[in-house]
Amino acid sequence: MERALIIGDSGGIGGAIAQALRGQGTQVSGLSRSRDGFDVTDPDAVQRGMAGLEGTFDLIVVATGGLQIDGARPEKALSQIAAPALQAQFALNAIGPALILSHATLLIPRDRRSVIGILSARVGSIGDNRLGGWHGYRMAKAAVNQLVRGAAVELARTRPMAICAALHPGTVATQFTRDWVAPDNATPPDQAARNLLAVMADLGPDQSGGFFDYAGAEIPW
Repeated sequence: MERALIIGDSGGIGGAIAQALRGQGTQVSGLSRSRDGFDVTDPDAVQRGMAGLEGTFDLIVVATGGLQIDGARPEKALSQIAAPALQAQFALNAIGPALILSHATLLIPRDRRSVIGILSARVGSIGDNRLGGWHGYRMAKAAVNQLVRGAAVELARTRPMAICAALHPGTVATQFTRDWVAPDNATPPDQAARNLLAVMADLGPDQSGGFFDYAGAEIPW
């Protein structure tokens, strides 16, 4: 039986991915801040949570993140940039996944295919940025994309069948997006989960380190 680890499985997308995997017969483990105290901005909490896991996983999904943190709305202009908001964005959206990946290598097998999927966002693409704004969120997501690229290079040295990818789930109807888009104009979480799982299932080791959307199309850096 395949094993999967979903970081952030109490959230909208993470929970839907976990449910979909269980429906496929996958053995699913999860870690979340609300249930397990797994705060990705706390190095000690990440170390404790990851150290408590046993065995290896065929799939690890990091489904944590946030757009509006501690009430700070995305910037519409450079004049709205504030250091505390930038620090919060990087702590949750870039440093958190980095801390997870620093422990994850020992949790994936050496002798067979495995996938680590990190939820990113299209707005983290530098080449695709034509609108500006949302500076902190864009910067943090661009940083996590670089993390994925570097992780893929390192993993290939000892786990050549491992795949590490940044994934854009699209606009999904969750608590995360409710202030920015009507639910009717967003993808239901169960559909988003199916989309992402299909993309990860199709990726090969030669695509490790890439940035892909919910349909499997590669997104420019």
